[in-house]
Amino acid sequence: MKPFRALIFRPTDDLTAYDLYLRAYSSANSWERDGVTHALELLRQAIERDPQYGRALVLAARCHYDLHVNGWTEYPEASRHAGVDFARRAIGVAGDDPEVLANAAYVLAYFREDIHAAVALVDRALKINPSFARGWQQSAWLRLWAGQPDLAIEHFQISLRLSPREHRSNPFMGIGVSHFFARRFEEARRMLLLSLQEKPNWVPTYRFLAACYAQMGCHDEAGEAIKRVQALSNVVVPAAMHWRNAEHRELYLSGLRLAAGEAT
Repeated sequence: MKPFRALIFRPTDDLTAYDLYLRAYSSANSWERDGVTHALELLRQAIERDPQYGRALVLAARCHYDLHVNGWTEYPEASRHAGVDFARRAIGVAGDDPEVLANAAYVLAYFREDIHAAVALVDRALKINPSFARGWQQSAWLRLWAGQPDLAIEHFQISLRLSPREHRSNPFMGIGVSHFFARRFEEARRMLLLSLQEKPNWVPTYRFLAACYAQMGCHDEAGEAIKRVQALSNVVVPAAMHWRNAEHRELYLSGLRLAAGEAT
């Protein structure tokens, strides 16, 4: 296998579009509602200048995912359609860019597109660049959504080994959720709390923490986690259909419902 070289493709020939993308990337990684919405406006301008800009397209898809998963949009179905459209457009121009392929796979799988096709996309990205740490994170989430928590933990751990200095909130949350679905609730609680140290306003982490506390019988703590969800989002108990395993989904939602009852 030939080693991956970061400069084998040119992301865009439009320097203004590139500058807009960099600014959008920074705003999107604030993990805050205002930052995500600002990023989408910058990306709109970048894509208007270069409609074939794959990384801008896939970042726009990720922003719509962020709005949807956190309950930060009044129009979730519109966000779903926009996210899928941007992800599909990104795949069409991705070439061999593993970042575009892996992120598009992630968005499409979350929005309930074919999980097997999404896994094939992320596997392709990792074949192109086996050292792509974030690609291993996306792969882990897809395995987790498909109902394979122990395999997901393996992939999250690979991402941490490949990039130990990167923000760890995403893999820590994923490992916590994996333990939750495996009913290792104490390990889940510990990892979810570690994740919140780096990403303190991420709604899905609080939802899983609330469900975890509820399943552990820690009702006061579950109620406090739900109050945090309510302060950050209008959606306390989501549909959660991207969790393909029905048993896992019910474990999560039943815990959330129990925690929400304790908070009222």
